[in-house]
Parts: sequence; C-alpha cells; structure tokens
Amino acid sequence: MAKFQPRDRKVKILATVGPASSDPEMLRRLVRAGADAFRLNMSHGDHSIHEKSFEAIRALEKEFQRPIAILCDLQGPKLRVGEFKDGKALIAHGARFTLDRNPEPGDATRVQLPHPELFGLLEKGHRLLINDGKIRMRVREATPDAIHCTAEVGGVISNRKGVNVPDAEVPIPALTEKDRRDLTFAIEHGADWIGLSFVQRPEDIAEARKLMGGYGSLCAKIEKPQAIKRLNEIIELSDGVMVARGDLGVELNPEEVPPLQKRIVNFSRTLGKPVIVATQMLESMIESPSPTRAEVSDVANAVYDGADAVMLSAETAAGDWPEEAVLMMDRIAAQVERSDDFKQRVRFLETPPDATTADALSHACMTIADTVPIRAIVTFTASGASARRVVRERPSVPVMVLTPSAVTARRTALLWGAYPVITKDIGSFEEMIAKGKRMALRHGFGDATDKLIVLAGVPFGTPGATNLLHVVTLQGDELKKHEN
Repeated sequence: MAKFQPRDRKVKILATVGPASSDPEMLRRLVRAGADAFRLNMSHGDHSIHEKSFEAIRALEKEFQRPIAILCDLQGPKLRVGEFKDGKALIAHGARFTLDRNPEPGDATRVQLPHPELFGLLEKGHRLLINDGKIRMRVREATPDAIHCTAEVGGVISNRKGVNVPDAEVPIPALTEKDRRDLTFAIEHGADWIGLSFVQRPEDIAEARKLMGGYGSLCAKIEKPQAIKRLNEIIELSDGVMVARGDLGVELNPEEVPPLQKRIVNFSRTLGKPVIVATQMLESMIESPSPTRAEVSDVANAVYDGADAVMLSAETAAGDWPEEAVLMMDRIAAQVERSDDFKQRVRFLETPPDATTADALSHACMTIADTVPIRAIVTFTASGASARRVVRERPSVPVMVLTPSAVTARRTALLWGAYPVITKDIGSFEEMIAKGKRMALRHGFGDATDKLIVLAGVPFGTPGATNLLHVVTLQGDELKKHEN
C-alpha cells in the first residue's frame, strides 16, 4: 500500500481523464505527480469507458488511502450548423451568408441551422460565432425561416461546426436527453461533483438539482454571457463554480475575461463555495514538455487569487505530456504559496464571518494560526460544512477534515487546503482530542511539541453544531505510541 504524503500546497489540481490518461498506471502517475481530483468529460467517450475510469480512480483511493474527488462534466446542449455539399465551404470576409431551415446541403452562400428555437429570436445586429469564434457573423435581417448575415470574419466552415449566440438568451434547457442519461450514470456510479454546462439562469440549477435527487454536489460552469447577468443568484444556488474560460472567451471579448474571472472567484470565496479556474491553463503542454511564461503566470495568478482548484483539460486528456503537465502545475502552485507575499495576497479579499458561532470559531482558527505556531487545523464534520467555513478564511496551515462519511471526504477533496480523512465518528471530548492527535501524527501533520487546533460540535454527530475550539499540544509519548 502506497505511503501518501500531504501536498506541499493548498490549491488543488483537477486533471481531466482522456485517451492520454485513462490507463490505470497513468492515473496512478498523475496522482503521484499532484492530481487531487479527476474530471470525466461526458462529451467524449461512452459509459463503458467512463465506468473503467471510475473503477481505476476508486482503486487508487484504496491504494493511497486518500479520498479522490470525481467530477462528471455534462456536455450540455450544442448548437451546430448543418452539412455542406463538399463537406466544407469558404466564406469570404464581408460576404453575405444565410442560415435557414432548408435541410439541403449548404455551400458558400447558405447552410441549414437545425435549431428552430433560434429563428425569431435573433435580431439585427446580433452576432453569430461559428467554430469557436473563428468565423464571426453579424445579423442583417432575421425572419421566421432565415437569418441573413454578413461575415465580419470569414474562413472555412465545415459540417456540424458549433454555433455560439452571445447576444441572446437561448430558450433551451441546460440539460439535454443525453445529459439526463449521463447524469443518471454519474449518480449511479457515485460521482462526487456534477459539472452543469450551458447555465444561463438560476432555473437551470434548480432543474439539475431536482434530477440529482440529493446525490452529488453541483458545480455551475460559468461559460455563457447570460449567466453573468444573474451571476450572484447562480453561485448562491450552486455547491461550487467553474470559471469555464474557453467558452467565455468565445462569446466575450478576450479582455473581458480576466476581470470576470476575478469577480467569480471573489464572490464564490465570499460565500464559501469552492471555485475552479479552468481551460487553457497550460495549453502549450498538449504538445510541448514545458509551458510558456504567460501560462505559468496565468496559473500563478489563479493561485494568488485564492481559487480552490486549477484544472487541466486537454493537457492531461489528450496531450503528449500529461504527467509533466501535472508536475508543472504542482511546482508552480507550491512555489507561489511559498512566496513571502502569498498570505497577504490570498487574503486581500475580505471574507467576514456570518453572525453564527460556527463562522466565528472558523475565523478564530485563522487568527490563532497566525498568532501562535500551529501545525494544522483539525475539524470533525459529517456534512463538510465546517470544513468549508474554515478554508473560506484561507488559514496559513493545512486543514485536516475528519469525517465518517466517504461521500463528504471526497467532496471536500476539492476544497482549498483541505486534507480529508475517513475515520470513525467520535462520541466524547476525550475521544475527539485523542483521535485528532492520532490522525495528525499518522498523516504527517505533527511532531512532538507541535500544536493543533481542534474544531468540532457538541453534541457530537449533530450537523451544523460547530461550537467547540480547542488548542492541543502533541506529546513525545504520543509520538512514540504512534510509531509503535
């Protein structure tokens, strides 16, 4: 059984599983390199492939004796053009082009748009972005049967390329029939997080929650401009948030994305919701063994902003250097967190505690750890709520999350600074102190004379009853007992 040492960083690394990383041995190497959680992209591969990934990741949990979060990322609805006579066509810059209901193959002047909900929705001046924004159309006239456009940016257009409509709220649900099937599969196989794509309004979150039936945690992917208009409501209704910069960068101007990323991270942190920064973080490492300096700075800025997790997409799913990409992200994050100004910068955002005992004690944990030498904060939790409160403060020491629930342990594996451990529940104050010390020694969070902060609730086992904070000192005889 592998001996697993705590990471030398608090931000988590979420790696996407794909053809380059689905082999169990490669997944093992990614965990050793620094991956704390894995994303299964339901847009690619069938259920039999994803089932093997579930099995391999759960086997690694047992091998490393460390909870690993699995996020199943739903595809969401995709708007696409129809097909062309020759499979593709060249649209000149400034040319006129029409998207219509005619199912006949298209050419350089027109193509079918097999989405009736868009006709009558678009207006003059609205934009249509095709193939990830490589082709940009501006609507001249829209009728119930055709959308007449001017190609502001032309290029080669081919069969079934994606269409983005940034200027209108598309009246389609965030969950397709495929998403519903994928969601059922994910829940049945114990997915810890569900990534919801195409979120435009809070009602999309409510629909997904109803289908989830209380299982799993819901991560809202912020990738549509329409979601920005109701961002606060969407984040409040979600369990976590993903800044999906790839799609945001298609529908928004590039210069709008960085400040929006900071806004999403800050509001999520204020609410104590885990936030993931995703897409193109080390994009060049899909083909190169080393990143660009700009990519290194991008990852570093996300770490400085206090994001809970940074995500690798194609870098680990389909790239030539999946292990090296994780190692690089791990090195960047660890170096940033060791910098002299990290604590000050990561706390530049104020997260004042709510007027509750639990929040006040969580805030006190951070203050005590800044004032006296503390090795770790140990929190006992059934639901994970107390762990979320503690890490929201971005304390300077790791947070051991002791819980009897494997579900809670896996979900908290995405939290900044959290080190979840599955252990039996406690029944008394003495047992709490003894177990906190024992787990800290066992997992490398303490030595003789080190101090720990222990946070719990009395009566024990009662959700939401965090009301006890205790500072304890590890003794030499306890260390000897543990070693024996």
